[in-house]
Amino acid sequence: MKYKMLVLDMDDTLLTDDHTVSNENREMLRQAKEMGVYVVLASGRPTPAMIDYAKDLELLDSYMISFNGAVITDLKADKIIFEQTLTQEQIHELYDYSLKSKTHIITYLDGKIVSETDSEYIEIEKNITGLEHNKVLSFKDEVKSAAIKCILLEDPSYLKEVEKDLRAAMPHLSVCMSKPFFLEVAQNGIDKGASIKFLAEKLNILQSEIIAVGNAGNDLTMIEYAGLGVWVDNVDPELRDKGDVIVASNNNHGVAEVVRRFILN
Repeated sequence: MKYKMLVLDMDDTLLTDDHTVSNENREMLRQAKEMGVYVVLASGRPTPAMIDYAKDLELLDSYMISFNGAVITDLKADKIIFEQTLTQEQIHELYDYSLKSKTHIITYLDGKIVSETDSEYIEIEKNITGLEHNKVLSFKDEVKSAAIKCILLEDPSYLKEVEKDLRAAMPHLSVCMSKPFFLEVAQNGIDKGASIKFLAEKLNILQSEIIAVGNAGNDLTMIEYAGLGVWVDNVDPELRDKGDVIVASNNNHGVAEVVRRFILN
């Protein structure tokens, strides 16, 4: 099988635990590109928190999926080709739910993280994205427009229970875990798998010609959609049997292994 698109989750998949790209991964991606394969970064991260990696990996002639699929950017043309937001009313509804469920909530406005509260988990998001944190007195007063997504944040064991409850309470929204302490919420129908389908159809690439690589719940739809769905070895345990292949971990150049085994060969 000749694969034409390689879709990569970033955190805990392409990136090592210190948020860098290993030399092994970098070199294999260069070779994949030379063979004409579209290398597409697909992350829950906001777009501004991905662009430096795209530049570093020389992917500015490709496409990028951010916000868990809610935004697709044509990097070569420097324009958004797909975007779907939550309404102000939905975000306010999620805020009310966060109060009831005793979770922290953040959204993103004007390139900043917005919340009413501080949390060790918000600090992690600040560290991952490099975005400024705008802590406000009133979340609802600050959010007076649509926004791309929200994240509910709390201790992993508790947040797993919140995930089940939120899915039942708001079936009209898309809910997934990106990290054990990040419960991400987007507009109905928004996920990485749907966005890969949109992009593949635009580029006339068949489903069978796509490899997707991930590690977490927010990657599941793209792992299931791709012709070859690959987990890195540090995948969440409950997801291990839901892909086609498991490769080395994010800290052991799993992405490089994918390219060597399935693209170069």
